[in-house]
Amino acid sequence: MANMILLLSAILGLFLILRLLSKTSLLHILLNQFQSLEDKLHIHQSYRVPQLNHLFQENELYRKVSTYLNSLPSLEDSDFTNLFTGSKSNDILVRLDINQTIRDVFLGARVTWTIEKPEKNGPRILVLRLRKNDKRRILRPYLQHILSVAGDISQRKKELMLCMNVDTPSGENGRWRSVPFNHPASFDTLVMDVDLKNKVKADLETFLKSKQFYHKLGRAWQRSYLLYGPSGTGKSSFVAAMARFLNFDVFDIDLAKVSDGSDLKMLLLQTTSKSMIVVEDLDRFLMEKCGDVSLSGILNFMDGIISCCGEERVMVFTMNNKDQVDQAVLRPGRIDVHVQFPSCDFSSFKNLANNYLGVKEHKLFPQLEEIFHGGASLTPAEIGEIMISNRSSPTRALKSVITAMQATGCTKSRRSSYDDESFRNMELTSGDQGGLLSRDHSVRDFRKLYGLLKMGSRRKDEPLDLGAVEKEG
Repeated sequence: MANMILLLSAILGLFLILRLLSKTSLLHILLNQFQSLEDKLHIHQSYRVPQLNHLFQENELYRKVSTYLNSLPSLEDSDFTNLFTGSKSNDILVRLDINQTIRDVFLGARVTWTIEKPEKNGPRILVLRLRKNDKRRILRPYLQHILSVAGDISQRKKELMLCMNVDTPSGENGRWRSVPFNHPASFDTLVMDVDLKNKVKADLETFLKSKQFYHKLGRAWQRSYLLYGPSGTGKSSFVAAMARFLNFDVFDIDLAKVSDGSDLKMLLLQTTSKSMIVVEDLDRFLMEKCGDVSLSGILNFMDGIISCCGEERVMVFTMNNKDQVDQAVLRPGRIDVHVQFPSCDFSSFKNLANNYLGVKEHKLFPQLEEIFHGGASLTPAEIGEIMISNRSSPTRALKSVITAMQATGCTKSRRSSYDDESFRNMELTSGDQGGLLSRDHSVRDFRKLYGLLKMGSRRKDEPLDLGAVEKEG
């Protein structure tokens, strides 16, 4: 009987000790020490997954392993980690930190991952450590498991990123620093000619399905666009709409932060597949020579050997005026599609009034239509700002637009000049596909230089120029 009481007392005492230890860090320390001692009795092997490869391009395996590790519940059990807000205000994201170790179990085998950064401004490295006895049994299946899980996560939670080049390596991806790309513009919200918008969407859809076609031709799977027109006509919003439509990340290159042509090539090498590479205001850069990159460097960036070191990419260049740019920049093969963004016409104005003010018809519309046909015009951005400022009173907003347009001081002579320019830049209709071709030369010169353009069956030296549709009054 006494022995029974003694045994029960011992069990009770052990229970109380374990309960006390569970509420302190001592038990955690003891378990870690035991696990560390057990690990030291085995031979381990390590594998490094660098962020950049030997060509300074992003190692896609690094991105996928990071996606996988950030999804593990054990990440929250680490001694320390990073917390960030997500794209939604109530989202909390847990992310890896330097020198943080994450434990994982696969097929009964324990492995660890550590994130390292050997150099202060250098790229990161993920280090996988597992027992050598487990290597042949789990290494390949484990890596395939990581790729499968990361692919599923990316498919479910695709978050577009805006990447910007910096003066010095950022450590996140070489010279690129990224932030979530949450621009709300889409093809549905853009106020522009419907036919032109649909032609661009169809061209992008065809590109996405044309991998085998491009490879058959011996060409890199990429396409280039020129968006040209006055400031405030919606070029940047169109870039955002293209990115959302393609579901591509955006790499925005600031040429003023590029040291020379070689630096520009290195930036291009560090972009990823399924990305849009954007260079805005290229005409201003070339005319003012406000950077250290030469015209030759720009041309090699657009279609040189380096430009072919990547797949499934779209390059977009924007200009206010392409007429004063060296024709070598615009030649067929460097720019595949030209898209013109004109100042606002009356049809576009009605769409703006509907979007901003909820007005489809108004007694002031006839007066506005007459002013538009008289040659006066504002950009969509200017009209949009007036409507936003007066959105509580549609009538006041429309009167403010009329006042602003009258202040431009358009005269009949200007209207005549406008009509002459419209005639010189008349549009042709392609017989096969109905594509709109804006010409800056005579029909004879246009055909002599480029030939008849056909959507979907053009050679490399045949650019597509999508001019804005100009409706008859």
